[in-house]
Amino acid sequence: MVKYVLFLALSLLFVSCKDLSSLKPSEKAFDREDSYILFALRAEEVKDYISASELFTILYEKSLKQEYLYRSLQNDLLAKKYIKLIKRVDVYLKDSPQDPVLQRLKVVSLFDLNRLDEATTLSISLAKMTKNPNDYILVSDIYSKRQEYDTALKYLESAYTKEYNEKILDRISIILYVNLNRKKEAIAQLETHSRMLGCSERICMRLIGFYSNENNVDGLLATYLRLYKSKKNEEIAKKIVQIYSYKKDYLALMNFLEHSSVDDEVLLQLYTASKNYDKAYVLSQKLYERTSQIDYLGRSAIYEYESAKDKNKQELIQRVVRKLKKVILEDKGPVYLNYLGYILIDHEIDVKIGMDYIDRVLKMQPNSSYYLDSKAWGYYKLGKCEKAKKIMQRVVKLDGGDDPEVLFHLKKIEKCLKNKKVISKK
Repeated sequence: MVKYVLFLALSLLFVSCKDLSSLKPSEKAFDREDSYILFALRAEEVKDYISASELFTILYEKSLKQEYLYRSLQNDLLAKKYIKLIKRVDVYLKDSPQDPVLQRLKVVSLFDLNRLDEATTLSISLAKMTKNPNDYILVSDIYSKRQEYDTALKYLESAYTKEYNEKILDRISIILYVNLNRKKEAIAQLETHSRMLGCSERICMRLIGFYSNENNVDGLLATYLRLYKSKKNEEIAKKIVQIYSYKKDYLALMNFLEHSSVDDEVLLQLYTASKNYDKAYVLSQKLYERTSQIDYLGRSAIYEYESAKDKNKQELIQRVVRKLKKVILEDKGPVYLNYLGYILIDHEIDVKIGMDYIDRVLKMQPNSSYYLDSKAWGYYKLGKCEKAKKIMQRVVKLDGGDDPEVLFHLKKIEKCLKNKKVISKK
């Protein structure tokens, strides 16, 4: 809490003070003003705040520029010279009793000295004068330190109703959620604000924190989606992908990925899993053109073939075969070798060469039902139905042996054998 109030006061001070680096030479109040500024800034850089305060005091006394005074007092605060700062501020307040920066610095010093009664009185007066949201937050933080959370909340709510400031609402939600354990009310107020005035990053991130703590996956997802709509951030998109995956809402995930293009590889996997080969073909081709990764060309060939309504078109077959032959020059894995071999066999382009490819695959995975099925289909196409049936008897006992295509092949092979028996009897 102390760190928060100190940060708040310093941020307000910086807003109030003129940037020293922007001073023009023509504004110099005395000859060595620039040198003093450089020494003072250097002292701040090395965290020698006491020296920085002294140097800025000299600058103020020689120039009477208010920004130097504020900077000097700021360094007293950073040096934790709270009593010294209060004494100095009291002197300056005699001439400028309504100066909000001076009052703010005194409030923070009183706060850090735990002189809370004085800090409370002065902070309330300051907030009434400035109507600055951060000053209302300052009052609230003092009451929070006193553990008077209802009063802290009262001041914030009063200020919030005047301008619906999201910084104030954020502090309201923290007090409700953390200090008063009114969690549903905290979330409800944030949600109402976000629906009426938009879900800014501050409000959305606070909701995300609360929903995460509550394990409210739906609330978390809805908030991330709202935040992503206004802030197209890749990290936010990844969170959305993770949540959809956790919920196993793959249709919604697919829709999100199509519109966000945040993870085309995951989208491609979803297309494949849902057998949406039309879209899988287009996306894999796009990924190949973008990355030149041979695997995407292989997938493009497979999805193009699988998505075709007429798989017997010669142009289609030639294009797919051409792609796969290019792929296996670089990727000699079983998937593409088998697919190429099977197409050569099934369309009777070159059954023997197709079976050579299958043999290469079976050396790598001799007990695969799918690759053995390809081998049996090759024998069937060559009219060697006995050899085909022998392999299929093994295939049906393996995992994947009940695949519809395997059963179709088995039926064809058994019919082939029956026809041979009929012919032999004649």
